[in-house]
Amino acid sequence: MTTGTIPLTWLYAPGDRPDLVAKALVSGADVVIVDLEDAVAPDRKDHARSATAELLTDPQPVPVHVRVNALDGPLAEQDLKSLFAAPLPGLAGLRLPKVTSPDLITRLTATTGATPLYALLESALAVEHAHAIAAAGPAVRGIALGEADLRADLGVRHDAGLDWSRSRVVVAARAAGLPAPAQSVHPDIRDLEGLAASCAHGRALGFLGRAAIHPRQLPLIARAYLPTTHEVEEAEAVVRAAATERGAQALPNGAFVDAAVVALARRTLALAERR
Repeated sequence: MTTGTIPLTWLYAPGDRPDLVAKALVSGADVVIVDLEDAVAPDRKDHARSATAELLTDPQPVPVHVRVNALDGPLAEQDLKSLFAAPLPGLAGLRLPKVTSPDLITRLTATTGATPLYALLESALAVEHAHAIAAAGPAVRGIALGEADLRADLGVRHDAGLDWSRSRVVVAARAAGLPAPAQSVHPDIRDLEGLAASCAHGRALGFLGRAAIHPRQLPLIARAYLPTTHEVEEAEAVVRAAATERGAQALPNGAFVDAAVVALARRTLALAERR
């Protein structure tokens, strides 16, 4: 991913499997997330830490984030000691699972410094504190939902039952001046039709991009979040009109153009550059 490119795909890879991490790095994902948490068995945690630290001693071809273990448990402290024992040029950010309050972020930055932090909200309490977490400090660069844990916490059986929480996180991120959040993973790697439908729904809710657990999901996610040819043409018309006229106006097709419409059009064109 080149500097300034808007990330759309975030691929998880288990930290105790350097072979899979190596494949993830050349998969085309915009960001690779090396996982020390759920994807690693308890007896493999030490190996995952050492392998990840070794990998990140060198710069990597794409940004690499590390998902540490839950901050309220003993494993996270060991993860952080391993990652911050010496400079790691390949570390582009930390994914923080099960964040429930801004205090956890504040305490963490004493160790992590200016390393970009991405908070995962995975409980009802976390969703209630979404804006406070998003605004916890300059090191926070993004928030996102962890939908599997949130679903269990809420007792939600149907996907639509999470839509209020999804919208809450989208609003909280933007209110804190953060980028629109990426969607949570689609756990069935064979269900590409379901993934496409879910991405379309997420895009309508205001998400931008998605985390993935298998490389086969990446092209579909990217396509789902890239603007269509028609959307690009509409955005170009808006920007042209804004460059030649002042104030609010209507396009020939009757669409009303003001500053907010122009801002959305420019975002569409920025995404279209990825084509």
